[in-house]
Amino acid sequence: MSAAGLQVYEVGGAVRDRLLGLPVHEHDWVVVGATPEAMTDRGFRPVGREFPVFLHPETGEEYALARTERKTGPGYHGFTFHASPSVSLTEDLARRDLTINAMAEAPDGTIIDPFNGRGDLESRSLRHVSDAFREDPVRILRLARFAARFAPLGFRVAGDTIALCREMVESGEVDALVPERVWQEMAKALMAPAPDAFIRTLRDCGALAVLFPEVDCLFGIPQPENHHPEIDTGEHILLVLQQAARLDGDLPARFAALVHDLGKGRTPAAELPRHRGHEARGVPLVEAISERLRVPSECRDLARGVTRYHLHCHRIRTLRPQTLLDMLERLDLLRRPARLDNFLLACEADYRGRLGLEDRPYPQADYLREALDRCRAVDASRFVEQGLKGPAIGEAIRRVRLEALKALRAERGDTSD
Repeated sequence: MSAAGLQVYEVGGAVRDRLLGLPVHEHDWVVVGATPEAMTDRGFRPVGREFPVFLHPETGEEYALARTERKTGPGYHGFTFHASPSVSLTEDLARRDLTINAMAEAPDGTIIDPFNGRGDLESRSLRHVSDAFREDPVRILRLARFAARFAPLGFRVAGDTIALCREMVESGEVDALVPERVWQEMAKALMAPAPDAFIRTLRDCGALAVLFPEVDCLFGIPQPENHHPEIDTGEHILLVLQQAARLDGDLPARFAALVHDLGKGRTPAAELPRHRGHEARGVPLVEAISERLRVPSECRDLARGVTRYHLHCHRIRTLRPQTLLDMLERLDLLRRPARLDNFLLACEADYRGRLGLEDRPYPQADYLREALDRCRAVDASRFVEQGLKGPAIGEAIRRVRLEALKALRAERGDTSD
């Protein structure tokens, strides 16, 4: 029986992506003119806590009763929902965030598009459905996330939508966002094809200064032009994010790419455009933003390591063996070599995230891999057989590892710092 006899429409992302010629991975459905009892009588399982949502008994896909919503308090929890057989499809679509997400498809393939979502698809515009957009601050994050997803297809945020978001920021709506939801949206955006568009969209409407002030303050801070032709530190961060996506980095690497230069925001003005010591200054800032947003430990730890040691990695062939071994130990790469790939990807993204230098090679990666392999090849059992015990074993291992790194430097003809 299931959906037979119900007015069912496919809605949201599936309709949008199908019209764009993109793969459709998830299906969402809205049911018009039905009651919760009618759904359960057909075997649907109720799962919605705040409004009627049901899982199809066979496909497991979500079917929601058509509903409206009304703002009753600040933030994104301050809503009441109304679902009844009298709610029309157009009323349900009107509560959605963007016009391209406010289309429906009937069983016969007819597209129901009361807010010109199809026109905005063609013009590549991300535009709010109505002024009700301002009632939910999460929509600013979602807007920026959609910008990160669809920027490669030519999509841009409509000017009136940016203006509306700016009004929301100025009214304090963004202040009500909880850290977990901010990180949830941010993590999705960082994994999108153009994560830099997420940051730029938030900055365009003023939300970046509220949510990520440590990143926002980097814009306008100069760097030495000989190393950074783009000069502006904020623009450098956007270029690094582009490279992290281009290199197909996973979430920890992309988060590290975003925050690795936070220390430059604390450089004394008299020292600009140089940023001596920004690596050490950046570590507590990474720790603070990670704690505030409840960032997963894997992302936090990698970002902390990349922040502290990215310049070491760039100039690895000039490091003294002791400095190099100290870095390997402090990054915990000798015990956890699986961390190396993410560390190197974030460092390479930083190295190539500079205007006009996006395609330069990064041989430092192979050098560090070789250095780590040689250090990890040192076997403690030989020292046990020699009768060494306790700390003496560790000292012997370190001594042999230093000799291995000296040999590597000699083979490559490197000079130390």
